[in-house]
Amino acid sequence: MAKERTIRSFVTVVGARPQFIKAAVLSRLIREKYQGELSEFLVHTGQHYDDNMSEIFFRQMRIPEPDANLGVGSGGHGRQTGAMLAALEEVLLARRPERVLVYGDTNSTLAGALAAAKLQIPVAHVEAGLRSFQRAMPEEVNRVVADHLSDLLFCPTPTAVSNLAAEGIRKGVHLVGDVMFDASLFYRGMIDQSGVEGRLPPGLPADFYLLTLHRAENTDDPARLRAIVEALNGLNGHFGVFPIHPRTREVLASRGLSLAPHIRTVEPVGYLEMLALESRCRFVVTDSGGVQKEAFFFGKPCITLRDRTEWIETVQSGWNTLAGADPARIRRAFENVHAPAERPAFYGDGDSGSKILSILTSGVAV
Repeated sequence: MAKERTIRSFVTVVGARPQFIKAAVLSRLIREKYQGELSEFLVHTGQHYDDNMSEIFFRQMRIPEPDANLGVGSGGHGRQTGAMLAALEEVLLARRPERVLVYGDTNSTLAGALAAAKLQIPVAHVEAGLRSFQRAMPEEVNRVVADHLSDLLFCPTPTAVSNLAAEGIRKGVHLVGDVMFDASLFYRGMIDQSGVEGRLPPGLPADFYLLTLHRAENTDDPARLRAIVEALNGLNGHFGVFPIHPRTREVLASRGLSLAPHIRTVEPVGYLEMLALESRCRFVVTDSGGVQKEAFFFGKPCITLRDRTEWIETVQSGWNTLAGADPARIRRAFENVHAPAERPAFYGDGDSGSKILSILTSGVAV
């Protein structure tokens, strides 16, 4: 006889584009398969508040609008995280959930985990155990703290499990695969029916590369940012498409930096448009953790504009090249970009969301 499941209520905290994608997987499954068993209250901190960075994802991914939008907006790390912490505490005191669910490594992740821990509400962290071993990255600090505050840790890879074990975290750790792979498989099937092709930039050559650039380690370092821009501008034999983050656009303008004509900047795109661009491009150039993986999901080589990455298996398998901000390394990566013969199944088989929800509904925390 199957074990009877108990109703579980939890608050999900999201605030940035990658988290909307990850949360969509679980939110959709809850409404399709777990109605009456799980009660989710979805909180958007407002960390990303531009429509092209936020609301469009809820519309495209066919999940309900957030139950609460805290409207925190942008700001320094301390100010932003503090505002989220205060607002989330009020939500949690009012809702009294059995658990708080956080995703990834943003300030929203940190604030959600801290607010819950202070109120002695158990925390589940999706995408736990990732490490770049670069504490100068705000995201690294966020993910480490969130992991140490969580009692359920859902890891995307065996490497993530090993990272947690090295820090003494073994209890409550579950290897479930990557929910972003789930999302990629599900939503890429909607591209042809959604009119996405008509919303892509016109006149794209067959061999364009897709560029994203937004990490603080690059945009907040004038020397790194200038080196990256000058390196990309010098590669005029390669046509790039750059959906530009609003903050990156502001930083480039404030520092008098501009991109050459062979790099076409466009407004931020929705998730389906991003999937379409990833499926059509020849290769990807990025400093985003999520886009590194999405490139791998689509079988596209990736050049990462960082010195380290938490997704080391993509580098070890030859699909991802770390070029940092060094012009010579970036140029060499462009010259040698290629797709390896094999693409291992590092990130599960597309049922990570179901595994996570099964654990959440089992009542087993360890």
